[in-house]
Amino acid sequence: MKATCHCGAVVLEVTLIDGLRAAQRCNCSFCRRRAAPAVVARKQDLTVVKGESALTLYQWGTQTARHHFCKFCGIYMFHNQRANPDHVGVNMGALEGVNPADFEPIRWSDGVNHPSDRQTVKPELKPE
Repeated sequence: MKATCHCGAVVLEVTLIDGLRAAQRCNCSFCRRRAAPAVVARKQDLTVVKGESALTLYQWGTQTARHHFCKFCGIYMFHNQRANPDHVGVNMGALEGVNPADFEPIRWSDGVNHPSDRQTVKPELKPE
């Protein structure tokens, strides 16, 4: 499948593991705010066809998940998963020809109580 950001600076090609019906949302503090459902691929099955330099990275807390966004239009493209480091979550809404609303209800995963969060103290955020 092909995925694009809003401005077209980033283009991905991806082969999904379980297809579109396996989409899910996470309720952790970050994903809950982002609200984009994700579908899963193996890391090696995701290729940045265009715009690798247009991607920017966001990490927090355990620094395990790596969230990749287009630095121009801000669209979340994919993230490296905490639960399985060999997998990536891909923004379902960025997949060409896919409307996430067609797959509702989309299940929620419990990222608030992720096992790795119990082992790591999150850094304190300080205003600039």
